Amino acid sequence: MGWIWTKADAVSPVALPSAGQTPIETQDPSAKPSETPTPVGKVLGTQIVAANNDTMPIMSSAWGNTDERSGLWGGGAIWLTIHKNYDGKGATWGNYAAFGQLPPDIPYKNTAAGLKEAAVQIGSRAITGLYDKNAKLMPGTTHKAITVDGRPGHEIVAKVVVSVPKLKETYSTVMIAVVDRGDGTADVSVADIAGSTPAWQNVWRFKVGQIKVNK
Repeated sequence: MGWIWTKADAVSPVALPSAGQTPIETQDPSAKPSETPTPVGKVLGTQIVAANNDTMPIMSSAWGNTDERSGLWGGGAIWLTIHKNYDGKGATWGNYAAFGQLPPDIPYKNTAAGLKEAAVQIGSRAITGLYDKNAKLMPGTTHKAITVDGRPGHEIVAKVVVSVPKLKETYSTVMIAVVDRGDGTADVSVADIAGSTPAWQNVWRFKVGQIKVNK
C-alpha cells in the first residue's frame, strides 16, 4: 500500500489504498460483542492533546477546532478557513492540521525504515480520509528523517491535485510526521495546506518540533 509515496517520479492518477482493508468478521448474533471505544484527542487552549496525553501546539489562535478525519488514533484536529463560500452555495475550503497516535493496526518498528514505512501507511490513510482513494498526487513527493526533542522521526511531503469548480486552488500540500515515543509506539501529525498558503508549511514544521511526549 502507498507505494507511490516512495517514488519521486509519481504519475497521476494514483489509486491510494482505502483505510481498513481487513475483512469484516461475522459474529454470532446471540453473542454480545465487546465494545472498545476508539480513543479521541482534544484541543485544550493552545495545545492539541492526544489520547495518550502527548501534546502539540496549535498552529495559531486563528485556527479553530474541527473533526479529526485523517485516520489518527486518539487524535485532535484544527482548521483554518481559506476560501469561504467559494461557490456561492456555502462551500468552504481551508487548511487542516491534526495530532495523535499511529493507529495500532499499522505495524511499527523504531528504525529508519520502520519510521518511513509507518509514515507511508498513515500518509496513504490520511489522504484517503481527507480526499478519497482516487486522489491524484503530483510528482515530487519527498521523504526526510527528522528529530523531535531528541526522538527520531520521518517526514513526508506530497502535493495532492485539486480540481474543484470555482475554487482557486490547483493543489494542496499534505505533510506527515511520525515521531518515535520510545515505547514501541509513535505519535503522528498531519497537515493539509492549501497551495495558495505555503507559509503555513514551516509553521507546521515548527509546531511538530514542539511535540512533547508525556509518559
